[in-house]
Amino acid sequence: MTPRKPAAAREGEPLSAHLVAAAERLLARHGAAGLTVRAIAREAQVADGVLYNHFADKEELIALALRAHVRSVERSLPPLPTAAGSGTLEDNLRSYVGYGLALHLAILPAFAGLVAHPKILHRFAELSMPVEQGPPLRAALTAYLRAEQALGRLSPEADPDAAATMIVGACHELILPHLFHGTPAAEIAVPPDFAGKLVATCLRGIAPPGV
Repeated sequence: MTPRKPAAAREGEPLSAHLVAAAERLLARHGAAGLTVRAIAREAQVADGVLYNHFADKEELIALALRAHVRSVERSLPPLPTAAGSGTLEDNLRSYVGYGLALHLAILPAFAGLVAHPKILHRFAELSMPVEQGPPLRAALTAYLRAEQALGRLSPEADPDAAATMIVGACHELILPHLFHGTPAAEIAVPPDFAGKLVATCLRGIAPPGV
C-alpha cells in the first residue's frame, strides 16, 4: 500500500525539512541507537526510498536531525547570562552550570547511541560549528568570562577558555558515563549543590591560602 501523502507536504513544508523533523522526533523519544531508514520513513509517512531523494545517505539525515534536536532543546532552556557586569559572577556561573546540566541531560541520550557511528558524529560536528570556535555552550561561556575579565571582575591572569572547558566538561562528565551504563536520563541524579561546589572550585581554586 502506498503511504499517504504526509501532512507537512500538504501544508507546503519542504519534504526534506519534514523528514528531518520526523527523524528529530524519533531521536527525542528513543535516542539514536537502532534508528533506521524504515522507522524514519514510517514516522514521516513516506516510502523508504524517498529519503535518498533528498539526502546523500542516512548519516546526513541523522546528523541534520541531531542538530535540529540540539537547537530545539536550546530554545526550551532559559537564556544564558551574557551581559557582563550584571548580577554576581558566582550566580551567573551557577546559571551556566544549570543550563549545561539540563542541556546534556536532554541531548546526550541521542549521542550515546552513536559511539559506533563516527561518520554521523563527524557530519554533525561539521554542521554545528567551526572547529576553532568549539562547542556553542563553551564558546558562549568563554565569551562571557572574557567580557567579565575586561571589566575587572575576573583576574587578569585567569584563562577564560580553560575555565569554560572545566565547567562544561564537568557537566558532560557527570551525565555521559551513566548513559554508557544504560541509566535512563530521567534517573541520573545530580549531586547536592553540584553547581555551587563546581563554581566555588573554579573561582577559588584548590591551592591553600597564600600559594
